[in-house]
Amino acid sequence: MEGRGIVAICQYGGEFVTNSDGSLSYSGGEAHALEVGHDILFDDLKSELTSMFNVDVSGMSIKYFLPSNKRTLITISSDKDLQRMVDFTSNALTTEVYIINKVDNRITRSTVADSGISNIGTAENARSGRRRRLNSTNRVTRARVSAVDSDTPNAITNVAGDNVYNFQEKRLFVTENDDNRMISDGFVMPITASSAAPDNARQRIITADNIDERASGSILVDPSTPLFASLVTPDDVVPVISNSSWASIITGVGQEFDNVKDFRSQLCKYAIGRGFIYKFVKNDTTRVTVTCNEETCPWRIHASETSGKQKFVIKKMNNVHTCGGGNGKDGQRKATRQWLTSIIKEKLHVSPQCKPKELAREIYEDFGVALSYSQVWRGREVAQKELYDSMKETYSQLPWFVEKILETNPGSVALLSTSVDSKFRRFFVSFHASLHGFEHGCRPLLFLDKIPLKVTNQFKLLVAASVDGNDAVFPVAFAVVEDENYDSWLWFLMQLKYAVTATRTITFVSNRQKGLDGAVPQAFVDSHHSYSLHHLIEDFKNELRKGPWSSQVKDAMISDFTRAAQACTMEEFNASVESIRKFSAEAAEWVMASKPENWSDAIFKGSRYDHFSTNIVDSLSNWIPAKKEPSVVQMIDAIRDKLAEVMEERRGSCNAWVGTLTPAMEQKLQTEMSKARKLNVLCSSDTVFEVRGNTISVVNIGSWECTCRRWQISGLPCVHAIAVFNRINRSADDYCSRYFRIEFYQSAYSALIHLIPDVGSIDFYSGVSSYPPARRPPGRPRRKRFNHNKTSTVVRLCSRCKAAGHNKATCEAFL
Repeated sequence: MEGRGIVAICQYGGEFVTNSDGSLSYSGGEAHALEVGHDILFDDLKSELTSMFNVDVSGMSIKYFLPSNKRTLITISSDKDLQRMVDFTSNALTTEVYIINKVDNRITRSTVADSGISNIGTAENARSGRRRRLNSTNRVTRARVSAVDSDTPNAITNVAGDNVYNFQEKRLFVTENDDNRMISDGFVMPITASSAAPDNARQRIITADNIDERASGSILVDPSTPLFASLVTPDDVVPVISNSSWASIITGVGQEFDNVKDFRSQLCKYAIGRGFIYKFVKNDTTRVTVTCNEETCPWRIHASETSGKQKFVIKKMNNVHTCGGGNGKDGQRKATRQWLTSIIKEKLHVSPQCKPKELAREIYEDFGVALSYSQVWRGREVAQKELYDSMKETYSQLPWFVEKILETNPGSVALLSTSVDSKFRRFFVSFHASLHGFEHGCRPLLFLDKIPLKVTNQFKLLVAASVDGNDAVFPVAFAVVEDENYDSWLWFLMQLKYAVTATRTITFVSNRQKGLDGAVPQAFVDSHHSYSLHHLIEDFKNELRKGPWSSQVKDAMISDFTRAAQACTMEEFNASVESIRKFSAEAAEWVMASKPENWSDAIFKGSRYDHFSTNIVDSLSNWIPAKKEPSVVQMIDAIRDKLAEVMEERRGSCNAWVGTLTPAMEQKLQTEMSKARKLNVLCSSDTVFEVRGNTISVVNIGSWECTCRRWQISGLPCVHAIAVFNRINRSADDYCSRYFRIEFYQSAYSALIHLIPDVGSIDFYSGVSSYPPARRPPGRPRRKRFNHNKTSTVVRLCSRCKAAGHNKATCEAFL
């Protein structure tokens, strides 16, 4: 075989599909042929592939199948692996080579078997140059998925694909009836219960069998525990902890946090990433002031609650270090108990039997934080308890809860997504009453934001909310995710896309942070995305702090910036920008570079109906009692209970309304009517009128348009249109947007949210234990010899009354 080469058919851009016999097949993408011999090097192969497909393959995996084995992919990661491929496939003369995207900074566990061992480099602060030891327990585990259905077998396909965002996950695709919904493009499919046919809404069940739990070192699903195919989706990605991004986790003045605990947690990561020790000057629930531990260092940060007590905001920050710290290399590091617990929890997911000494060594190698044995031991105890509580909920409560949501509220969408080691990742829910109300009574306008939690930082609560005809917040969907980032927002929006099933073009309003700027157009291609004015003003204030202007000049430029956002015409927008330019050309350039087409009414193509910020969803944080935040089930049920209460209250109040418009819209219209009396109206035709005041505007009542553009933007007739209606004796109510009418408001709250029984009282753990099987300890199990024929001769007496049958604590004898 020496010197004999093969022809490699290189393929990229397609996806793997699991066939009925368990084998994998590849479809889609493009293919090129390449001759590979024993003399070719791995780097040369990557260069050839880069030129072939015009992509950078340095961050991708190169894999192939062995002859007669289409179930397991083999990785090529070195010259020796490449030579083995040539030897193994030389008799076939040709072989197929696949270029697959990797997940950034993650170890992927799947049916893909690596031919070599990956060495994970240590973090930047591990100056000893040692590499982190990879535990021998971290071997590959294969999960078998089987479908069970009393009526129709499901067609389940495992798809391993990649997209342009280098986002790779293993998903389950289930074929359902017409009443249910499917998600394509490699995303999880939410299953809905049909409201029209409840009998056909039985959920399909799958069981994930652990083939080799001892080799995996992970906590996997018990084969006897049924999971819902529409609810639980294994995710093969196990994150690798890194502090590479922690050095920029604190951005500066104006940065918002959920609560004081979240601020302290992020500050600890920032100090570890920067490599310095800090001390607290003030530290309570409403304000925190921190300085560098070195007395002569000027570094200082101060944060406090906002006026509405909804979020924690950095108010002042001096980001200059003179102590040698703050550069990520020099200086010392100090950890908090919360930070240590979170890091140990991640490591215990990978290796549940990891000992405190090993944890202390790995934490020092990864983060440069020196910890004692007792500190790590105590942190490990807390982490194990939190893991146990989380596992209990993920294994028993959440699947049961999702099933009850679909059972009690037909037409709702609920989805639970977990990782391959059953670590909780994401939970999505949208009740049928919310979906029905948004479709039939609300404007096509959605606000995307994170609801700040008061006491827990273990997960984040995302929300998509609209506004009803009376300008009150109308929640549509919620998601509990492990962190707020691009992946979690994209996952949430994909579930939302197939939940709303709206034929209307939706306008989104968000703060554009944490990946939202890219996730919204990725999930909703034809939608309009508006940036929150509140967050833009905060960014503009931070930019102005860099200049030498006085507070009066800064306030004037901020007012001009607000007018530019609310401008209805290009003339008004340009005038506001030029007013800023008179004070500072740099500030004006910053305004023009901040994408005004996403925040100025003069350029924005969507319909915001005079809603410029996401602050409308801040009130939802009061819906969740602090004591229910640690549990996902109790938190979502509290939201359901409050949502049902609010909808019932609004449903009853609107029955007493009279007229055509809702009270809030009627008040706005009356305000405009008081201004219209001073305008002069000239008739040009039956539908076109000229209105003269300080300016001249042309109103077309046939197309509901005015040259001032206020009518088109707000949905309510502008002052010029109202002047026309007064002239021709017509009612302005007939020319308002239909979403402002009372009948649409009543449609928004016509559906009911039903109670989910036994959420607080049911015993999830009666009978068999639902705690996942732990990894068997190494070595032969110790024998326990008992003589069943031997009776116990030890008689234990009460130390108080000397009688048998009880102890001192339960003694009731009178002495």
